[in-house]
Amino acid sequence: MLEPGDDAPDFELENQDGETVRLSDFDGRVVVYFYPRADTPGCTTEACGFRDNWDDYADRDIAVLGISDDPVSDLAEFAEKYDLPIDLLSDEDGEVATKYDSYGEKNTFGNTYDGVFRNTFVVTDGTVEAVYAGVDPEGHAEEILADLA
Repeated sequence: MLEPGDDAPDFELENQDGETVRLSDFDGRVVVYFYPRADTPGCTTEACGFRDNWDDYADRDIAVLGISDDPVSDLAEFAEKYDLPIDLLSDEDGEVATKYDSYGEKNTFGNTYDGVFRNTFVVTDGTVEAVYAGVDPEGHAEEILADLA
């Protein structure tokens, strides 16, 4: 698992609008959060938490990037359905999530498959500032704001 002080792996992924987004395009703080699946209960709770606190993030110049292995079309529907102001990025092969130790074997109801782990990284000017592993989506956006106060 990446730790505070580590270099954050740069990436280039498409967002819900088909636009290319690179971590290196951002100055200052960026919340990079990994979530398993768009439009599922926990992932919706987490994304809507960032949406509901968007003004506080914007006022503090903190960008938010959500990454899953969903295709761009699913991310577009998710963003539109919940009016999400954040960039949702498609990492279909899990390459970026793997670099962030947030992709691997999962087991649900006896089925084993590869998928995204719910982890969050706060990155400041290319360096990992904070790590949240195995995140509880309820109240997570507020937790980050409080920690960064």
